[in-house]
Amino acid sequence: MLIRTFRDADRDAVAALWRVVFAGERPHNDADRIFAEKRDMQPELFFVAELDGAVVGTCVAGYDGHRGWLYRVAVDPRIQRRGVGTALVRHAETALLALGCPKINLQVRAHNAAVVAFYRKLGWEPEELISMGKLLRR
Repeated sequence: MLIRTFRDADRDAVAALWRVVFAGERPHNDADRIFAEKRDMQPELFFVAELDGAVVGTCVAGYDGHRGWLYRVAVDPRIQRRGVGTALVRHAETALLALGCPKINLQVRAHNAAVVAFYRKLGWEPEELISMGKLLRR
């Protein structure tokens, strides 16, 4: 398995993966919009996992100088539990640490116990916070 930065040639494969992993996602998380935004801001923190020439996982990271974030950690369901997600998260953690990032956050849907267990296994801990968001209209 190879973990590398996203390339424009990956667009279709990544969009297809996200449609499966994040089925029913909200419209503001449109793949084309994410590709455009990440192309313009920290594209070096958009990682894909490739196996036998096929994109099988993604992790989008960001760092604002205060905290890092992980987004769009996704692994093809046919190969989950084979270390791809762990490798992607560890790769992103290493990249963020190299930038001086002292802490990384991520959000998981509260009902997604399997994903919470995955991150706990990697040393992440739930924090007693309320996540708030506001959709800004463009």
